[in-house]
Amino acid sequence: MLRRRYYRILLFFARTIFGIIWWEMILPKLGLRRLSRATRSDRITRIARRFRALAVQMGGVMIKVGQFLSARLDVLPREVTDELMGLQDEVQPEPFEPIKALIEEEFGKPLEQIFDEFDPIPFASASIGQVHIARLHLNDSQISEYPDVVIKVQRPHIEEIVKIDLSALQIVGGWVQKYKPIRKHADVPKLLNEFSTTLYEEIDYIHEGKNAEIFKENFKELTYVRVPNVIWSHTTKRVLTLENVLAIKITDYELIEKAGIDRSAVAKRLFNTYLKQIFEDRFFHADPHPGNLFVQPANDGEDPENWKLTFVDFGMADTLEDKTYEGLKEAVLAVGTQDASRLLKSYQILEVLLPDADLELLERASQRVFDRFWGKSTTELMSMHAREAHEFMKDFEDLLYEMPFQAPENIILLGRCVSILSGICTGLDPNFNVFENLVPYTGKLAGTEGEGRWSIIWSEITRMFQLVLRLPTRADNLITRMEQGRLDVRVPALSREMDRMRRSQRKTTTAIIFTAFLLSGVQFYLAGEVLFSSVSAGVALILLIWIMLSR
Repeated sequence: MLRRRYYRILLFFARTIFGIIWWEMILPKLGLRRLSRATRSDRITRIARRFRALAVQMGGVMIKVGQFLSARLDVLPREVTDELMGLQDEVQPEPFEPIKALIEEEFGKPLEQIFDEFDPIPFASASIGQVHIARLHLNDSQISEYPDVVIKVQRPHIEEIVKIDLSALQIVGGWVQKYKPIRKHADVPKLLNEFSTTLYEEIDYIHEGKNAEIFKENFKELTYVRVPNVIWSHTTKRVLTLENVLAIKITDYELIEKAGIDRSAVAKRLFNTYLKQIFEDRFFHADPHPGNLFVQPANDGEDPENWKLTFVDFGMADTLEDKTYEGLKEAVLAVGTQDASRLLKSYQILEVLLPDADLELLERASQRVFDRFWGKSTTELMSMHAREAHEFMKDFEDLLYEMPFQAPENIILLGRCVSILSGICTGLDPNFNVFENLVPYTGKLAGTEGEGRWSIIWSEITRMFQLVLRLPTRADNLITRMEQGRLDVRVPALSREMDRMRRSQRKTTTAIIFTAFLLSGVQFYLAGEVLFSSVSAGVALILLIWIMLSR
C-alpha cells in the first residue's frame, strides 16, 4: 500500500511537470506562445484542482503540502494558492476503533480505565490527527482541577506515511529545481528539508505541549487571552491531552454578536496579540485558521467586556531569528512612516530580493502604493476602480513581470500566518484597517529602539545632508565621464525587451526552417525517398533541440 502511494505521488507530479514543459517551454519555442498564454489560467486551475482532489483522497503529508503551497504567493500563481486555501476543512476522520487501539497502546490499559467519558465522534479532524472530547477520572488528584479535556490523537501509521511521502517529494523537488523560473525564486530541495523538519516537529505531541506552555507563559499577564493547560500525565508523543477551553468559533459571527461581543473588537484584539507575539515574544502561533481560535464570553454576572480570546493547537509555532526580527521591525516602521526607502531596506535585511532586482523601480512602486493606498480599509481597497489597478500595472509592468522577490524558508510560516490572519480580521470586520491598527505599534517599536519621532526626523535630516555633501563629487564624476565619452545610459526594461525581441526573432527564423525540413521529410517519405527523408527528419530534430535549449 505504501509503495503504491509512493508511485502515485510520483506519477501525479511527473504528469504535471510534463504538461508544464509541453505548454510553457516547447510550444512557445515553436511559435505558439500566444496559445500558451491564452490557456494558462485554465490549465493552472485544473492542475490545482487535481492536486486538491489527490490531497483530500490521500490525506497525510499531501494535505500539509497543499497548505504549504497555498502560502507560496511569491512562487505560485494565484489560481493555485486560491484553490488550495481551504484544504484543512476537507479531511475525513479516522474510524474510532483504530484511534481507540492507538490510545490503549500508548497508555498500556483499556480506554475505560483512562477516561470516565470519551466521545467516539471526533470534534475536529486534521491531516495528522483528530480531536475527541473526554472526561478524566475524578479520583486522580493531579488532574481533578481540569476533568474536562480534549484529546488529540495521531492517525494510525502517520509516521510511515510521512516518511514515504517525503521521500517521493524529495525526488519531485529535484525535478522541479531544474525548471529555471522556479529555481530563480526558490531553492526547492532546501525548502523541502525545512518543510520536513517542521512536519516531524508537528507529529511530536511532546513538542507541541512545550509550545503551548511557552505561549501560555508569554501571555500570563494578559487576562483576556486564554491558553489551555497541558495534562502531562496523559500526554505522549502520539496522544496530547489538554484542558477543554473550546468556546465560540471565531468565524461564528452570529453567536459572537448574540454574546454581546463587538466583532471589530475581536479583530483588533487578535491583530494586537499577533503583533505582541512577533515583535515582543518573537514566538508566534503559526496556524491561526478558524478551527484554532475561539471567543469565550464573560461568565454570568461578569462585565460583558471580560470576554477572552482563546488559542489552541500549537503544532505549528516558530521562533523569529534576530535578523528576521530586525527586518520585520524595519518593515513595520517603514509602513507606519510611509517610507519607501526604509521598506526597501527591510527587504534587504530579510533577504527577500533577488540579486538582479531593480531597486530604484521597486522603491518608486512602493512609494506609489503608499501614496495611493495607505490608510485604506479592506472594503475601500476592494471597491477601488479597476482602472487604477490597470494604471499601476501599466506603469510597473516590468517589475510585475520579473517579480524580484524570493521567500527564505525562515519566513514562510510567518507569511502563511499573516495571510490567514488578514482574512480572519477582515471577516470579523469588513472595515478593518491594518494601517490604523499598525500605527500605534509603530510608535511603540520606535520608542523601544530609541527611535522616537525626533530621532526618526534627525535620521532623515542626516541622510539628506550626507546626500547634499556628495552631490559636487558625483556631478564632477558625471562631467568627466561625459568628456571622456564613457557615459552609459542604462534602461533595464528597454534592454530586457530588446534581448527578448532578438531571441524571439532567432527562434522564429529557426522554427520556420524546422517546419520546412519537417515537411520536406514527410514529402520525401511519401515519394519513397527514404535517404532524403531521414536526412530531413534528422536536421529537423536538431533544429527542434536547439529551439528547446536556446535561451
